[in-house]
Amino acid sequence: MGADTKFEEQIRTRQRLPVSTPPFTLSQLKKAIPPHCFKRSLLRSFSYVIYDLVLVSLFYHIATSYFHLIPHPLSYIAWPVYWILQGCTLTGVWVIAHECGHHAFSDYQLLDDVIGLVLHSALLVPYFSWKYSHRRHHSNIGSMERDEAFVPKPKSKISWYNKYFNNPPGRLITIIFTLTLGWPLYLAFNVSGRPYDRFACHYDPYSPIFSDRESLQIYISDLGILVTASVLYRLAMAKGLTWLVRVYGVPLLITNGFLVLITYLQHTHPSLPHYDSSEWDWLRGALSTVDRDCGVLHKVFHNITDTHVVHHLFSTIPHYNAMEATTAVKPILGDYYGFDGTPIYKALWREARECLYVEPDEDAPNTKGVFWYRN
Repeated sequence: MGADTKFEEQIRTRQRLPVSTPPFTLSQLKKAIPPHCFKRSLLRSFSYVIYDLVLVSLFYHIATSYFHLIPHPLSYIAWPVYWILQGCTLTGVWVIAHECGHHAFSDYQLLDDVIGLVLHSALLVPYFSWKYSHRRHHSNIGSMERDEAFVPKPKSKISWYNKYFNNPPGRLITIIFTLTLGWPLYLAFNVSGRPYDRFACHYDPYSPIFSDRESLQIYISDLGILVTASVLYRLAMAKGLTWLVRVYGVPLLITNGFLVLITYLQHTHPSLPHYDSSEWDWLRGALSTVDRDCGVLHKVFHNITDTHVVHHLFSTIPHYNAMEATTAVKPILGDYYGFDGTPIYKALWREARECLYVEPDEDAPNTKGVFWYRN
């Protein structure tokens, strides 16, 4: 039975991943992974950066040099094709910058931060801000109190108006809103993030998201965004706002949409548990995520979608070794490994329908601190 078939059978029969203490340790999982998987190659990592940037430049050159020669009706096809291809490729660039934040790009932390800052700033992402909040997500994944991103709400905290969106039209509106505005709203207002007792923002060096010693680097992140914004402003003045939106704005919107889609589906599934402080521990939290199948886009996205479980276990493994590491630990993980091969568009609709809030099981008195998705 294949991994995807096995997991789908689990969904049908149990609807849940195990929540008991795993019969293995993190050390045992690490020993099962070939040692070379943990080695970072500066040359190989840079080759992916160069490859992605060559594609970005090629698509840009074709669009700006030849699209105006295409007969008018066909331009309505050419531009959307460009937006999709460029948006997908920029998602790959985003993933490499994300690896820099995990120190998975090279053996040199300063180099990782420089590369990550440049790449993320070019995509209007505050590099250090994201690096630190994302690191806390990894440290607290699955915790109802301390996880930083995609923290599900208990039923008691669901807003009154949500019931009006629990239907196909409302669900479609919610999905479109989440994919287009979810990422900027998270950065600016911590939407869908961990609740704080005061305003939280990724651009604020004194936000409760960060410690005092991190504030200087948050300023550096903001400076990177300001430099990019200045470049974009000058381009808009020189080329026109319409040109900038077509060449850069729409592909960036698609990249942001893929980012939200990928992370949402990795952390949202009817089988995934969440824990309060009475039940949570790091290993069980790290296993409360699911790998997905996005077909041909795996390579474009540098396997971020189908190696997420091992990424949460060992986040410094480079993406080009993550598939081998996943294959190595799957026999040990057994039922604790989550994979769903449902086509992405179907999975998105299903999760939006079935994963509205979380509740503990009333008929399981020994697991009151374990929360499950409900619809």
